[in-house]
Amino acid sequence: MPEESSEDVFKIIVATDIHLGYGEKDVIRGNDSLVTFEEILENAKKHEADFILLGGDLFHENKPPRRIMHGCISLLRKFCFGDKPILFEYLSDQSADFKHCQFPTLNYEDTNLNVSIPVFSIHGNHDDPSGQGNLCSLDLLHSAGLMNYFGKTTSLEKIEMSPLLMQKGNTKLALYGLGSVRDERLHRLFVHKNVTMLRPKENQEDWFNVFVIHQNRAKHSTTSYIPEQFLDDFLDLVIWGHEHECRLEPEWNSSQNFFVSQPGSSVATSLSEGETVKKHIGLLQIKGKNFKITKIPLTTVRQFYMEDVVLSETELNPADHDIDRKVEAYCFEKVEAILEKAALEHSGNRRQPDKPLVRLRIDYTGGFEPFSGYRFGQKFVDKVANPKDMIHFTRRKITKVKTDEKDPVIGDVKVDNLDTSRVEDMVKDIFSNADQNWQLKLLTEKGMGDAVQEYVDKEEKEAISELVKYQLEKTQTHLKQRNISEDLIVDEVNRYKEERKKKKEDEAEVKEAIKRAQTKRPKDMDDEDEIGRNSDSEGNESDVPTTSSTTRGRGRGRGSRGGKTGETSRGRGSRGGRGSRGGRGGRGKAAVVETTGSIMDAFGSQRSRSRQSSKNTTSNFGSDEDEDSIMISDDDDLPKISKKSKASSTKKKRGITFDSDSEEDIFPTKRKR
Repeated sequence: MPEESSEDVFKIIVATDIHLGYGEKDVIRGNDSLVTFEEILENAKKHEADFILLGGDLFHENKPPRRIMHGCISLLRKFCFGDKPILFEYLSDQSADFKHCQFPTLNYEDTNLNVSIPVFSIHGNHDDPSGQGNLCSLDLLHSAGLMNYFGKTTSLEKIEMSPLLMQKGNTKLALYGLGSVRDERLHRLFVHKNVTMLRPKENQEDWFNVFVIHQNRAKHSTTSYIPEQFLDDFLDLVIWGHEHECRLEPEWNSSQNFFVSQPGSSVATSLSEGETVKKHIGLLQIKGKNFKITKIPLTTVRQFYMEDVVLSETELNPADHDIDRKVEAYCFEKVEAILEKAALEHSGNRRQPDKPLVRLRIDYTGGFEPFSGYRFGQKFVDKVANPKDMIHFTRRKITKVKTDEKDPVIGDVKVDNLDTSRVEDMVKDIFSNADQNWQLKLLTEKGMGDAVQEYVDKEEKEAISELVKYQLEKTQTHLKQRNISEDLIVDEVNRYKEERKKKKEDEAEVKEAIKRAQTKRPKDMDDEDEIGRNSDSEGNESDVPTTSSTTRGRGRGRGSRGGKTGETSRGRGSRGGRGSRGGRGGRGKAAVVETTGSIMDAFGSQRSRSRQSSKNTTSNFGSDEDEDSIMISDDDDLPKISKKSKASSTKKKRGITFDSDSEEDIFPTKRKR
């Protein structure tokens, strides 16, 4: 295919895993990702690209810092806006292709914007959607008119990909995209034939089909990767994101008859061997059914050198009395040689950092002793970017001949390999192998494991408690519908739990619980911000003493914030003029009382509280009695929870914990998000 410009040739800048914001707090490396992103955009403008295609992980964090987001927006406006005309035509339905966005249109077709180089991007595993509304940073950029975000899927059971259809001259391009999905889940969907790639109805063979994906390509375990054989064979080119090693040169897959290109990352996010490969982006040119990828080296990327040192293969003798000093001197010479090489290989670009990343992997097998890597790094503070972790000590594993004899000291002790364990698997194992008294009777192990994973990976602090509430609600509804007698409640709860497990309802329950947790979080944060802003102007707030333990509740209404000390607002409380913005559930006014009880206690509470408790449930919001009650009434369609708390005391019982920090119905009406 000729290199010269042609009206039939698509020219696309391809990049993946830019990781804006990586090491943002590092004084030395904090701006590396932004500098390289600017170079990528400069290359798009220099080569007069029709558009830029990003393969995920534009940001390193799910919630990028404000400075990083500002830098990204500034660069996109600087290089992607202008008077250059768009030379290709968009043929498919924009409202269907971008239905997940608030503005389901292409930014360059917006009459209010003047876009010269459109950017198309999928999300990765670092900047994937989460939170209220299932949004990510790319949603913000799309709504701002800076980017065209595609490849987002909302279904956990079935994925259907519709291509973005474009035409330039006689060349027709069908662009497919799939944002990052958990590898195990996507692997299962492919196995069960629940992933579909739609094709144009007419002249299917005239289209050049490109697929952008962001998943594990290397096999980490049986299901934690996506084999290339899973992809449809009508594809012509696959752009593979997530893997950081630069393998931009297209690799032919003979079984599926398509090419795979792996651009790799534009910034080193780990000191691993794959990151040592020189960083490039690609200029993809497509004409008809032919294509070519030209490698464009990135000249602003911080240099990274890694070298292995095997001390047993050197002339050093571990028996020498000053062997430690000699080993350090030997490693010092190695680092000096690396620095000389880095100076010679510097690109000359004034924006490329002078301090390289250096990693020595030292194998001290054979009687040698490791030295202080931190102290060694202090010698190169002004010469390298990572003086604290330059040195990594390793030892070769010695394979022992297996015998039937057991070690008399350690016997059959098993060592847990926590480095490769997953949170959800650990939770499942803990509860599955626990004693009968500690096994889950109502909650499911899978659901609890997924909720813990959300807490660990995404910092969804309410995920676990919301899952407990949601599964409790489902069970209560089921029991009420079945009209189970008290004697059979425990057996029915166990049976219903096993029934849900067989139907694999865990994932849907976890998803719903996470949505609930996410609807709470932003309002809490807004309340805190406003309280901080008004602390100087509203003196009545500063007079309110705080309790020893501040609790975030789920109160729906807004009560008086400037009222009496210790007063907790509930329901649709009154707004008391200036300074009358009630905390959510009375946060900071009084400690929320939590009561624990067994399932039988929950369903038998009607007898113990009778009519007086029912009256309190509906009308008495200011009672000082110290009790929580779950009421099931024949007059109501749904069970309700009533809370009467006093900040000075709490009740504790054995059994399941009922988080009673809410005055809502236990089955709240679903509100629009």
